[in-house]
Amino acid sequence: MDNSVLQQAKQLLADKSKKIVIVSHVNPDGDAVGSSMGMYHFLKNDKFTNISVISPGSFPEFLAWMPATEQIIIASENQSKARLAIAGAELILCLDFNDMGRTDQLAEALEKASAPKILIDHHPDPLDQFDLVLSQVSASSTAELIYEFILALNKQHLIDDKIAQCLYAGIVTDTGSFSYACNNPRTYYITAHLISLGIDGEKIQRQIYDTYSEDRMRLLGYCLSSNLKVMLQCKTAFIYLSKNDLSRFNYREGDTEGVVNYALSIKGVQIAAIFIERDDVVKISFRSEGDVNVNTLAREYFNGGGHKNASGGHSSENLENTIKTFEKLIEDISKDDFRLLRVSRDNH
Repeated sequence: MDNSVLQQAKQLLADKSKKIVIVSHVNPDGDAVGSSMGMYHFLKNDKFTNISVISPGSFPEFLAWMPATEQIIIASENQSKARLAIAGAELILCLDFNDMGRTDQLAEALEKASAPKILIDHHPDPLDQFDLVLSQVSASSTAELIYEFILALNKQHLIDDKIAQCLYAGIVTDTGSFSYACNNPRTYYITAHLISLGIDGEKIQRQIYDTYSEDRMRLLGYCLSSNLKVMLQCKTAFIYLSKNDLSRFNYREGDTEGVVNYALSIKGVQIAAIFIERDDVVKISFRSEGDVNVNTLAREYFNGGGHKNASGGHSSENLENTIKTFEKLIEDISKDDFRLLRVSRDNH
């Protein structure tokens, strides 16, 4: 972390009475919630007295076990409260996103807010919208960076089991249970330290991954049996879900989390995607293996971005046309083994 930026961050955190707002991105995942709540508990332990955590929308039920998630202001359910908190903030911590547009309906309020904004994030190419930027693309997760931030402030003694649980959850989810973005030994040192504080890693794993509802399990079965298309000649597989499919299986936020990874697990597949039709947009998640960069795919063709091996995007076309566009694109760029998407192995 940049020492000059850290010194400025320390100055901004000198006043314990300061009104601090923590904001994460729309469609919050385990890293967004884990890093936000880890930061929340750190600030509480450091005697800050006025802290608000805001999420643009609801988060998956399988993350609700984290301590104090009931304190999160869900902006989609309480827009006025969220906007008032942002407008009255004296410091805003932006976690796990690199573009205010990723906060959906909160973007305008954040842009207008007079409070200094500190970005802590691990996505590439952050936009010039923040006063201080603590960005490290090589980190497994923003949760890992929150841990490093606490250490850089010389406040490691404040890391308790609540913080450890939240940060561990963020790291576990953003590495797919240590199956990608996890080749840095530092990640394992950090998780080892978090476990040494007494948290139950096995229990956290079960709380996140072994609490499927019957509807969610049947939705997964339907995805794999009926709505999985494999383009093996193009080393690609994808899954799609219409609004009717979601309704049929009583879809709840988080029910499709991780489903795209099943497509990537097919032998010979290097790019996987899932297309999910919502009211006025098709949401897309991309996954890849090796040096195939789906961040480029998402950014250049589907109004999104993310990481080399895990990115997201969206399309304003209907589901059928979005899939047709994707299939044609994949057919074209796979002809030379995805040369357009290949990156050097040290480029994350």
